[in-house]
Amino acid sequence: QVQLVESGGGLVQPGGSLRLSCAASGFKLKDYVMGWYRQTPGKERERVARIENFGVGTNHADSVKGRFTISRDNVKNMVYLQMNSLKPEDTAMYYCNRLTSWTGEPSDYWGQGTQVTVSS
Repeated sequence: QVQLVESGGGLVQPGGSLRLSCAASGFKLKDYVMGWYRQTPGKERERVARIENFGVGTNHADSVKGRFTISRDNVKNMVYLQMNSLKPEDTAMYYCNRLTSWTGEPSDYWGQGTQVTVSS
């Protein structure tokens, strides 16, 4: 079955970096646009970045543009989010998911997420 397992989160000081990883299984990664999302309690889930099937096209939310970079490795069935210059407002649970299309919605297959906390 479809599984998405996120990892790489943790506690980091403002200005620090983290690299999140998403291990995908149960489907062909190259068949899907993939995205990273984040959510904090009481707020709606926000899409942080998306990447087209073969990694040529990417899109990042304005709030993370220039600091975060999404990438993928279809051979290893992995999706990554490199996060630099982290800010306290980046604190959230981060999830990866597959999208129905470039402009589509995420699937119902949410993993457990990985917590990112930015604090001094």
